[in-house]
Amino acid sequence: MIRGLYTAAAGMVTQQRRHDTATQNIANLNTTGYKQVDSVSHAFPDVMISAMSRGTTQAVGRINTGVFAEQSISQYLQGDLIESGKPVDFALSTDLQVQDPVTGDNIIFDGSGKSVTAQGEVIYRPQAFFTVQDNEGNNLYTRNGSFTIDATGQVLSAGGFKVLDANGNPLLLTDPQDNLKVDGQGNLLDPATGLPSGTRLGISVVNKPQELVRDGNGVFHADDLQAADIRYTNANDNMQVHQGYLENSNVDPTLVTVDLNAAYRAYEANQKVIQFYDSSLQKAVTEVGRV
Repeated sequence: MIRGLYTAAAGMVTQQRRHDTATQNIANLNTTGYKQVDSVSHAFPDVMISAMSRGTTQAVGRINTGVFAEQSISQYLQGDLIESGKPVDFALSTDLQVQDPVTGDNIIFDGSGKSVTAQGEVIYRPQAFFTVQDNEGNNLYTRNGSFTIDATGQVLSAGGFKVLDANGNPLLLTDPQDNLKVDGQGNLLDPATGLPSGTRLGISVVNKPQELVRDGNGVFHADDLQAADIRYTNANDNMQVHQGYLENSNVDPTLVTVDLNAAYRAYEANQKVIQFYDSSLQKAVTEVGRV
């Protein structure tokens, strides 16, 4: 009976975290560049139950001891592009491909950007991000292209981070803000000639986006750069920069609302199980004990 209490309590904790994740998604429904988070739950390892009687042991079977919210996974699906008309607003649209190492064909990804090869290997679609830098010199990655330019010509992200160029240096402009022009590949254009000036936006391709860690403020970082396999974009990447646009959140409000209600109902069901066990224990103590 006590084991059932622990199992139901674990279920309540898991559903609370699932509920919190759905609430976070709803709160960021209109946050620029926000990527939906999905909570993944797993069962605790099964344990073998045996019955012991007069020195002999007989196997009864396996029993599960509950579930736990193991991790939260970001979904890097493309969000809708919204026109803002501001010259310092940028959005990315990408369709980066990965070739199967055996067949050489382009891998087909599902709606979540994941694919499982014939060998059972899980592969995620590479994603492109604007590269920014914090005050400690750490590179961060974001899809929020709502930039600003300070009095010194320094280009800053929405979180106040320094926007980098393709050489990994902070992007510093000398021209007025109205003259800022960028082509589809992220090349800054000379305001006088309209030709590439030799400076490009620092857009990074993360070949293994599942290695990224969410920091808040719409940015991610990689604990292991080699594991995340990060590089700057090249001419072969199917990537487009849209000036005067912002990428909206990719949260699916219908799906998140259903998940929110399902988590609430499951939490309520586990709560009733605990109430049942509590009532049974109370009877065992107050009534059975008198007999």
